[in-house]
Amino acid sequence: MKYYLYARKSTEEDSQQVLSIEAQLIELKEFAAKEKLEIVASFQEAKTAKEPGRTKFGEMLDSIEKGKADGILAWHPDRLARNSVDGGRIIHLVDRGLLKAMKFPTFWFEPTPQGLFMLSIAFGQSKYFVDNLRENIKRGQRQKLRRGVWPGWAPLGYDNDRINKTIIVDDKTAPLIRKMFQLYATGEYGFQDLAILFSKKGLTTRFGGPIAIGNVQKLLRNPFYSGLIRYNGELYPAAHKPIISKRLFDECQAVMARRGKPQAKHNKSHLFGALIKCSCGCYITAEVQKGHTYYRCTKKKGFCSEKGYLREEALVEQIQTIYKNLALPDDWTDKMLAKLEEDREQEARQSGELVMSLGDQIKATDVKLDRLLDSHLEGAIEASEYKAKKEKLLGQRVSLEQRIDELRQKGSFWLEPMKEFLLRNKQAKILANRGEPAELRAFLKNIGSNFLLKGRKLGYEAKIGWSSARDFRSFTDWCRGEDSNLHLLAETRS
Repeated sequence: MKYYLYARKSTEEDSQQVLSIEAQLIELKEFAAKEKLEIVASFQEAKTAKEPGRTKFGEMLDSIEKGKADGILAWHPDRLARNSVDGGRIIHLVDRGLLKAMKFPTFWFEPTPQGLFMLSIAFGQSKYFVDNLRENIKRGQRQKLRRGVWPGWAPLGYDNDRINKTIIVDDKTAPLIRKMFQLYATGEYGFQDLAILFSKKGLTTRFGGPIAIGNVQKLLRNPFYSGLIRYNGELYPAAHKPIISKRLFDECQAVMARRGKPQAKHNKSHLFGALIKCSCGCYITAEVQKGHTYYRCTKKKGFCSEKGYLREEALVEQIQTIYKNLALPDDWTDKMLAKLEEDREQEARQSGELVMSLGDQIKATDVKLDRLLDSHLEGAIEASEYKAKKEKLLGQRVSLEQRIDELRQKGSFWLEPMKEFLLRNKQAKILANRGEPAELRAFLKNIGSNFLLKGRKLGYEAKIGWSSARDFRSFTDWCRGEDSNLHLLAETRS
């Protein structure tokens, strides 16, 4: 009688069960020599038997149906089947007389009614083991989610702490992930832009490969980075430290919704074309002549009174002049920053009441979540409606928690926006003085809107903050929303 030797391990990972197949082969060959079995071929594969579809296993049974062998030698019946389809096929081959014998060092089988009954029980136990293991894993995953722990490999920007069984921030990649969200929120970068930019910065996948466009989109849509877990379409509060704020995440989702699909990179020669309009209402367009970029009206609405072209270098000079007219002097900026640090401690004490108020809002949100869950369990609302409302409430809760963290770490809300503006004021001055068109384009969008080119002169409407930068009272009121602490202005002005 001719036998096929079959050895299998459950995973394709070389680092796991590395001795499984090798150990089976040694044991089976020794068993075959002891029992004087004729082995005509050997089949080996690293694939789970939970589902039908194993290639080598199928080839072996096909050969048995063709009469090329009469029996199978394996370590245990669970090596052959852990699902009802494969188990049924083996039993059917025995019933038809095509599979005359099966030998196992750890299990007895004879092609008799009793032997088939015992084999069916062995296959059933194997399937029960898999099904029970699956349920235990799911139960463990649900418990992890209740505790806010991600039940799997940490996404890019985080690491798995194998000792404490938690998710921790990866200090090397987290700043790059944060920067990616910040850049996308500006609306100036598409998925392809970010994939190229951050590949150059050294950001790679977990396996060392380059960041693909699809991976960038998936990353930017993952609420994990803002302190939430989405698992099987449902949101859960997370215990890990967020890399970005919920506010920044929502801004990115809004940008993604507006754009609808990945955008191509801006043509370098058309950087200002989609930003500045001609006095007639048409956007300007660019032409490159002898290595220089010139801007003119597209004239898509017909006649235009504007004549001639504006060279990009001349446009850049006008943008730099705009900044000089808006920016605060460096010495004023430094004095204001120093005074802000002095006021931080006092404002932090005053923010205590606001923290308590936000805490009450969190408690109210928790009550709503409990009521929502009760309604879902009682069948009052459908699962889809439950998930949508839960996602909204959890988002609100995370935003409230992050606002409390900001207050405790940074003090009053008006101090940070003002400090951020002042720092951005100094940084923008450096960028503007460089004269790089791409940087100036982003700078323009930051400080103003409704850019209009008339008579080769650039006009604009300055955004709040920039428009009042030299009006100290309105500037501070814009930052904090109230008339107090004006000693800062007086001291700075002096």
